Amino acid sequence: MVLAITAATRWASRAQFFAAGFIFATWGVHVPTVKAHYGIDEAQLGLAMLAAGAGAMFGLTSAGRWIGRHGPRRVAGICGVVYALLLAGLIAMPGYAALLVLLAAFGLVTSVFDVSINTEAAQLELHGGTPLMSGMHGMFSLGGMAGAASGSAALAAGLGAQAHLLVVAAAMTVLVALASTRMLPRPATSGATEVDHGFLLPRGTLAVLGVLAALGLIAEGAIYDWSVLYMQQEIGSPQQQAALAYASFSAAMAAARFGGDALRARFSPRALLLGSGLLAAGAMALVLITDLPWLALVGFAGVGVGFANVVPILFSASAKVPGIEPARGIASVSAVAYLGFMAGPAVIGLLARATSLTAALYVVVVFAAALAASARYTASGNHGSQERH
Repeated sequence: MVLAITAATRWASRAQFFAAGFIFATWGVHVPTVKAHYGIDEAQLGLAMLAAGAGAMFGLTSAGRWIGRHGPRRVAGICGVVYALLLAGLIAMPGYAALLVLLAAFGLVTSVFDVSINTEAAQLELHGGTPLMSGMHGMFSLGGMAGAASGSAALAAGLGAQAHLLVVAAAMTVLVALASTRMLPRPATSGATEVDHGFLLPRGTLAVLGVLAALGLIAEGAIYDWSVLYMQQEIGSPQQQAALAYASFSAAMAAARFGGDALRARFSPRALLLGSGLLAAGAMALVLITDLPWLALVGFAGVGVGFANVVPILFSASAKVPGIEPARGIASVSAVAYLGFMAGPAVIGLLARATSLTAALYVVVVFAAALAASARYTASGNHGSQERH
């Protein structure tokens, strides 16, 4: 199939990644707000994040089928709009139980939106003939930086939390809806039956890619969900300054991802993953041993550089396994990755209650080091022929 790929199509995909990052960052900025609003402790907050992870897992088991039936454009448009709108309800629920339900729905649409825009990016990369995935994920990080920075500015200016959530929800709804109109007009594949789009259990290459992605997402997710609270609670920064932890992390990650496609063309996945893991582990250790806010922000930036190209490398590879449709490969690897992403925040919350948030966040150091140690197992590209499905 010949796809009509234009500059507008590429920018529409970039806009969707930007929106995904902006929405997720806004959630990250308001983690302390949610904690204070509902009067919950770290373990209960971790359980709330676990509800979001459970919703994400359910979405991942159906994402390939929905995208195969309706195409990335329609699925991204619907799920992205719902994703944005749910922000407005974060501190509007009548109680903790209702919050759990909202976050489960939040996780579901997040995961399906994520698979749909990654599927679109994989098709653009495949048919355009040049690496694009790192740059697309760079837009996610840029959105994260913008969302965190604007959230910090809004809080510093005295804008109420609910008003801020409403403004972001409205703006991102418009952006996602407009961008979806310029995405590829039909599914990436054609002629397949509905059963061909069912969830694919990861085996062989997909299992290896999934485990490595899980290591990265556990650690990366810990920064998204706990960095603002860490700066505020453990170092004593005010919330508007604490929000800069996420901004620092996302800005550095964005910068590294925008250069990531050139790095992927020059270095092997094994070399990139080894260096990435070592840098992330060292930078996170710096964050946890310092009590200087500015030095912690530098450390968070180093963690962002370290994790920048892990997921783009692995997701791009999962979309190129021979004989497997991109949406199914991405959904399969994402499912394994999200197992870690789902359990990670809850585990950190439980560890934080038993010890301290500082001690709990050493999980990031451990998993970054494990990622570096496992880099030699990265699929080199010839493993795809061994995949059975």
